[in-house]
Amino acid sequence: MSLKKAGLLIFIILLIDQVSKIYIKTHFVLGEEIFVFNWFRILFVENNGMAWGAQIPGEYGKLFLTLFRLVAIAGIGYWLYDSVKKQASKILIICIAFIFAGALGNIIDSVFYGIIFDHSINQLASFMPENGGYATLFHGKVVDMLYFPLWSGVLPEWIPFWGGDYFTFFEPVFNIADSAITVGVILLILFNKKAFPKEDN
Repeated sequence: MSLKKAGLLIFIILLIDQVSKIYIKTHFVLGEEIFVFNWFRILFVENNGMAWGAQIPGEYGKLFLTLFRLVAIAGIGYWLYDSVKKQASKILIICIAFIFAGALGNIIDSVFYGIIFDHSINQLASFMPENGGYATLFHGKVVDMLYFPLWSGVLPEWIPFWGGDYFTFFEPVFNIADSAITVGVILLILFNKKAFPKEDN
């Protein structure tokens, strides 16, 4: 698979990711929810840290996380370039492209969204507000909107640790970029032998 085709795949994923995020950011108030089905909702939340809403404590935690993501995306980009150069398997290049696009999609939010949007608390955010954005460069929040609460209810008492507690499956809210990373990793696991074929002696 050529670098040009991999780049096109990355561009398409990024386009869908950013268009969906910008639409949600400019048309939804933070916390607003639309029921598509009982098990699928559009719910606007912002992730201020890592996956699953985890955060790095301290004044410079967010900056450290964003810089770490930039270093990671550079490494993934080199992995993609090197794989294409070495004519690696098509499935490996596709997986790396998905992971790269997803990581870059969330990095764009972290780096730029704080300065190009104002906040979404009890208001619709505006693009390039006159009074400046809600945060400084590298301190933006990642926009999430896909929510799949497939099942909610009280767990049976016999279940260890969580028995009797109210539980929702699937709880996390995510975005297209997160989905791309997940798809890339799952494909790598499922097609590991094709992605990393053993060389004949």
